Amino acid sequence: MNRIKSFSVDHRKLDVGVYISRIDGDIVTYDMRFRKPNTGEVLDNESIHTTEHMLATFARNSDIADDVIYFGPMGCQTGFYLLVRNNISSGEVLALIKDILKKTLDYEGEVFGASEEECGNYRNLDLDAAKRICGEYLDKIKNLGKIIDYDEV
Repeated sequence: MNRIKSFSVDHRKLDVGVYISRIDGDIVTYDMRFRKPNTGEVLDNESIHTTEHMLATFARNSDIADDVIYFGPMGCQTGFYLLVRNNISSGEVLALIKDILKKTLDYEGEVFGASEEECGNYRNLDLDAAKRICGEYLDKIKNLGKIIDYDEV
């Protein structure tokens, strides 16, 4: 059985940050690590769920909306995956990530998709929880100048 690339990365060497996980044809997978792996500090479901609603909506309404393929949580509860067409530079992706985090922090109103018609678990959303983890993450990556390729770890 072939190992997937992310299982070939030594997670003990990873820290909070943004990584290029893999490139498949014209799709680049970016790993947005909100938490250092294997420390016992993971994201709770309510924070993950709300952050997914907010960041996915902002990304799909951004200047590169047509090139955003997917945004969703990592099963290990340490961050999120952002899949983007590779005609968008990693610098543009990093700028997008910082922008959508800031938009979430500045947002006042109902969580996007927070209704029974739009979400399968709409009662499990908390904007303040999303703002908390987005703020922590933005603070840690605000001075990040480039995205790290897993091959460099």
